[in-house]
Amino acid sequence: MNLENVLPMDIEKRSFEIISEELGELKLDPDKESIIKRCIHTAADFDYARNMRFSKNVVENTLSVMKNGGFTIVTDTKMACVGINKTALDKLHGKAVCYMSDPDVATRAKEAGSTRAAACMEKAATLEGPVIIAVGNAPTALIRLDELIREGKIRPALVIGVPVGFVNVVQSKEIVMASGVPYIVAVGRKGGSNVAASICNALMYKLTSEQENRK
Repeated sequence: MNLENVLPMDIEKRSFEIISEELGELKLDPDKESIIKRCIHTAADFDYARNMRFSKNVVENTLSVMKNGGFTIVTDTKMACVGINKTALDKLHGKAVCYMSDPDVATRAKEAGSTRAAACMEKAATLEGPVIIAVGNAPTALIRLDELIREGKIRPALVIGVPVGFVNVVQSKEIVMASGVPYIVAVGRKGGSNVAASICNALMYKLTSEQENRK
């Protein structure tokens, strides 16, 4: 067994080199490449090179929103919220929140006979400023979000739709892509809270890198 001798600080860099090598001749859109590769890196799954879907100009437009600061990323799990890089978030004057444990969300879900994830989307609709929705677990969050969009109660700057699983997962992603709002979606059953966080991070890293290069 031959182990690679890689310094701790170089492990991520080497991982991305391996990803590029194993992608071979598959060409990724340069605008989306860093996002797709970070999803692959997070999940060790090369299916993300083929299952990611982006609405028109979504990366460029999302970076413009982030550049202006004051945005809120709403996640459907605490795991996704914790996974979002707070240093990058602070640099861009944004914040990340998860409402799943909030008492008012629990009460609202119980009264409506819905999931807490769905109730979280209702609370997200009350926020001021640009809102990015990052869903990595609950299809019910995306389904309720679509209803709120059609009711004119929320207009997200971006919806990251990557819930993982079997029940209504594929359908909820299709609903997002037909909702008329900017989206980044992993079609099919794959996804997860870690993937949702990685997409948020990839967008922020892309923007901060571009800002550093301009200096």
